[in-house]
Amino acid sequence: MGSDPIVNLSDRQRELLALVIEEYVATGQPVGSRYLVERGSLSVSASTVRNELAELEGRGFLTHPHTSAGRIPTEQGYRLYADGILAQDTRPGAFPLDLSELRREIDSALEATTDALSRVTSQLALVSAPPLETTLVRHVEVLLLNPRTVMAVVITSTGGVAKSVVTFDDAVDPGLAKWAGEYLNERVAGLQMGTSRLWRELEDPSLSVGERQFLAALKPVFTNLLGAEQRLYVGGAAGLLDAARDDELGIYRHVLVTLERRAALLEILGEALDPRHAFVRVGGELEHPAFQDAALVGATYGLTNRPLGAVGLLGPARMDYDKAIRSVRGAAQELSRFVEEVYEDN
Repeated sequence: MGSDPIVNLSDRQRELLALVIEEYVATGQPVGSRYLVERGSLSVSASTVRNELAELEGRGFLTHPHTSAGRIPTEQGYRLYADGILAQDTRPGAFPLDLSELRREIDSALEATTDALSRVTSQLALVSAPPLETTLVRHVEVLLLNPRTVMAVVITSTGGVAKSVVTFDDAVDPGLAKWAGEYLNERVAGLQMGTSRLWRELEDPSLSVGERQFLAALKPVFTNLLGAEQRLYVGGAAGLLDAARDDELGIYRHVLVTLERRAALLEILGEALDPRHAFVRVGGELEHPAFQDAALVGATYGLTNRPLGAVGLLGPARMDYDKAIRSVRGAAQELSRFVEEVYEDN
């Protein structure tokens, strides 16, 4: 949308657009000029309101069903309205999410965030995990499957799991396998994936040649994990259709089908990331056929100068943008506080 319509919109037109959107979000019914005069506490006549609504419609912010004299918002109208909310106050509001008891469990924090967002807003909540190269090693297992076969398992702080099975030419000393598990949990657990420090621990020159060779054989379990798909946490999908209005059922069916292709949702969240602000994408801005009548409201979380992921709400374009924006800002703030404590300790 260009800037001219926004710059030239009068305060009265902005107020009327907001009233139409808020009433339509609440009722799902087209909004007429008489209602706006009676319920909107406007100090102008119904004819003036009709003229202003006609102007807003002519400029693409409103439209009206053929059988009704009332107006409903267009994608462009929602976009302008949401932009106004985003600009009003950048401070996140209070959000009912307490992650303090989760200690270093990032995956549990991400799950708790999606659950809280979907519960508070009745929308589909999406939270993208930090990039795998930034997540932490939580635990390592080194298991001797048979005398010549070893399986290494790495579990990350976001719940990612990687396994690697290595077959050796000669029988493996069970004591060496036991030592490797203990060594890796002592020296590597808690480190960030993809960092030089992790690789240095695997190649520590103070280790014996045999120990270094054994760890080198297990190294692919760490590199394989970095190539895995980024995790996406989803909350509220189970009850989505039960809570949806009749006119939203088609939208949500498309959304639920798309959940099976999580890579598409991760791509949408990734493209919408803004390291400074909450964001709103409406309809065609999502550039996906399943979301032409939907909207995504989100905010990034992470470290002070480095966003790690996004929390978002996906729902119909006719959503409560004010509540959605406040909710994702509050959730992102709580999640940022949590990951800062985890990452600063390492």
